[in-house]
Amino acid sequence: MSNQQADVLQATVLVDIGVVLVAGALLLRVCRWARQPVVIGEILAGIALGPSLLGLLPGHLTTHLFPIAGRPYLAAIAQVGLLLFMFVLGWEIEPRHLGRAKRSVGLVTLGSMTLPFLLGLGSAAVIYHEHDTVDGHHVSFGVLGVFIGISMAVTAFPVLARILADHGIGTTRIGTLVLASAAVGDVLAWCLLAVIVGVTTSSGLGQFATTAGGAAVYAVVLALVVRPLLHAAVTRVLRRRGSTERAALYTAGLVAAGIFISSYATTRIGIHPVFGAFAFGLVMPREPRRELEQYVLRPFQGTSRMLMPVYFVVTGLAVDIGGLHGRDWADLALLVTAACVGKVVGAGVPARRIGLSRRESLGVGVLMNVRGLTELIILNIGLSLHVLDDRLFTVMVLVALLTTGLAGPLLPVLLPAAATPERGLPGPAPDEADQADEADGRGELSRTR
Repeated sequence: MSNQQADVLQATVLVDIGVVLVAGALLLRVCRWARQPVVIGEILAGIALGPSLLGLLPGHLTTHLFPIAGRPYLAAIAQVGLLLFMFVLGWEIEPRHLGRAKRSVGLVTLGSMTLPFLLGLGSAAVIYHEHDTVDGHHVSFGVLGVFIGISMAVTAFPVLARILADHGIGTTRIGTLVLASAAVGDVLAWCLLAVIVGVTTSSGLGQFATTAGGAAVYAVVLALVVRPLLHAAVTRVLRRRGSTERAALYTAGLVAAGIFISSYATTRIGIHPVFGAFAFGLVMPREPRRELEQYVLRPFQGTSRMLMPVYFVVTGLAVDIGGLHGRDWADLALLVTAACVGKVVGAGVPARRIGLSRRESLGVGVLMNVRGLTELIILNIGLSLHVLDDRLFTVMVLVALLTTGLAGPLLPVLLPAAATPERGLPGPAPDEADQADEADGRGELSRTR
């Protein structure tokens, strides 16, 4: 490739980013009108710019707008946004919140993950023979089943937090219950997924043992070495530089370097780089909170929000709704049914047991059914590892889109205007375990994102 061709290609990628941002902004207005979270508009924009819509028009517009040679550049830009997003996600799921989770949170988390996971395995058994070969490579039922099970079991913590805030129920009993349950579930799901990725990428038992051992050592190093060193470094920079622009630059630069190095380390170990960014967010110091939120959290959130639409377009380029045939639509109906039943029953029954009304319990199930971006990340990992073929990937993206979109129209019916931050939700008095947690953690869970 000549220098002139390289310049034209780079300019095309810049135009692509502009088109992506404009498309996302236009669909954002539609989402606000339909009371849908921002991620719905971003996913739809990514799908619309891919072969599912723009690619259907004459002139091969998708290929011209997103040339094959330029897609690695887009993927690299999207990866930066994804790693920053995973870091912020890990940071917002504070370990002390997990330790103070109420007994009711444990019940809802267990139910909302176990039943969807089992239904995901059952669904995988039904569709397995249609998707057991990807790019000429055989995929074992265990790997495919666990990937589908995990994608069914997750709840999109950041999307859920935004939905709760938009509906004014973030600080109610139900809001804190589902937010804490989603936080615990996300950590468990990412840990399980890391194991499955290690199994998938290992060529044998010996290599898997090496990967598992390396991951365990890395987790210990992060917790016992990196965390205290990072806390000391951040504290020293802020103490010496004070509330200045230079302090912000040094702190953000230090943390960003840590994110990318951690992601590189997990890649070398044999697991996906997103786990490195997520783990670095978990061990990131939270104090001094005001300075770190100002210098790190808010800038990184803004950057990831700017770059994540590119990630959705990279995802949308692999989604081809027009390529689905009759059996695929039946698979979609099966998987959407399993996803909804798994979450509504799995989370709703424990919610009913702890004293919520039938309508409120259904509301908990609908909220825990929000998968959004979290499922898309898992699906992209499965696609990159050749666990999912293009058709099943498209079907699962639609599952994520549909289950997330259900929350908007259903919540006003299930959790009406009485569920406000000021009034809260009715329910029985907490049990002894809940009362013990209440003394320590009432404010903690309500402040999670």
